[in-house]
Amino acid sequence: MIKIYHNPRCTKSRQGLKYLQEKGLDFEVVEYLKEGLKEEELESILAKLNFSPMDLIRKNEAIWKSDFKAKVNLSDQQVIQAMVQHPKLMERPIVINGDKAAVGRPTENIESVF
Repeated sequence: MIKIYHNPRCTKSRQGLKYLQEKGLDFEVVEYLKEGLKEEELESILAKLNFSPMDLIRKNEAIWKSDFKAKVNLSDQQVIQAMVQHPKLMERPIVINGDKAAVGRPTENIESVF
């Protein structure tokens, strides 16, 4: 089952959702800001993306700048915990299909999971 980690308030995330709909694919929408993220789930997403936790951080978010940016030696685990506590920090949308995943920025990146 294809999953899209989606933020309805984000233009790029809405474009990713529309992309999947236009393809006529069956998929599950995970509104991670409402549902939250579990540490294990985030670790699985990172592994499928082949990203380090810092690769998935939205560094221009106000919460990152105010609470985390100055802490230059954050461990991977601390960055994961930051995203668990503040899911808004995670790049979006993320589309997962089996063992493949892509951040849909730009939307064309989603094609790589098929």
